Amino acid sequence: MVHSFVYEALPARVIFATLSAALLTEEMARIGMKRPIVLATPLQEPQAREIAAMLDEKSVGVFAGAVMHTPVEITEKALSIVREAKADGVVAIGGGSTTGLSKAIALRTDLPQLVIPTTYAGSEMTPILGETANGVKRTQTTRKVLPETVIYDVELTLGLPPALSAASGLNAIAHAVEAMYARDRNPIVSMMAEEGIRSLFAALPLIVKKPSDLAARSDALYGAWLCGVCLGSVGMALHHKLCHTLGGTFNLPHAETHAIVLPHALAYNTSTVSDIVERLARALGTGVPASKIYQLSNELGIGGGLRTLGMPEDGIDQAADLAIMSPYWNPRPIERDAVRELIARAWAGEPPRP
Repeated sequence: MVHSFVYEALPARVIFATLSAALLTEEMARIGMKRPIVLATPLQEPQAREIAAMLDEKSVGVFAGAVMHTPVEITEKALSIVREAKADGVVAIGGGSTTGLSKAIALRTDLPQLVIPTTYAGSEMTPILGETANGVKRTQTTRKVLPETVIYDVELTLGLPPALSAASGLNAIAHAVEAMYARDRNPIVSMMAEEGIRSLFAALPLIVKKPSDLAARSDALYGAWLCGVCLGSVGMALHHKLCHTLGGTFNLPHAETHAIVLPHALAYNTSTVSDIVERLARALGTGVPASKIYQLSNELGIGGGLRTLGMPEDGIDQAADLAIMSPYWNPRPIERDAVRELIARAWAGEPPRP
């Protein structure tokens, strides 16, 4: 085989370690941060307060208003505090919602970011930002939003509830699945994707059974990091287009939406990516990958379909129409009727149909 591909590594410092005041101070100094604002969601405000306390007088305060899908009005509210406090950097603790807000601030201010993930979202490893305005979620890719430093502390994921751990992990798997058949895929990303999928697929059932299993949590965080790198390194396809459309239009929870849509989007593309299906089968064990992911999702308690997340049945046609507008590249042509059937099956919680 004669290889022909481009691989461009993204500039980010990744640390797997126990979080401490000394580590925070050292990494802040490395990226020139002296007066950071600490970001979180309302639920994770206590963790943000702990981070601020670690920094003594260095932190200018906490903004615990991050929410799903990064609405621009929340970003503007946070920006006013950043400017008033004269913050010179951002420390974000949490999942994709908090990381999204951190990125939105960096886009507008070019402030450095230090991100401390507590879920398996993977957003911290990508130069991708999705923002919602007037009910429509749009994404862009720019290195201005790529965090300078990411600290992974497995103990910070122990409090992630089993159900959310499962959804977040399947969301990460979705990043890697699409990376394997992306238009600009390459052997390096494909190897990382396969390893990330393998690690998460093995770890998630153990976490749901025993949430305090530190080894399983560590494997999941490792897998999520790899999957996040994949998402940030190559392009996205139908799965992410659908999830961005569904999440932004119907305000559906991000991770759960990805978990439910993934097997259906994979089944849609299966006939055109047979070589990738073989690699996925190797990462997942025996069986049909789309069916195995659907089965795992149900075993982890994420069955029931998009309707259980609050999507109305009359939204199926609207979602199909939106999905074919400015579509992402996809290995199989985007056909409106076939996409509608995909969404309908995901809505009802039915098995995927190749």
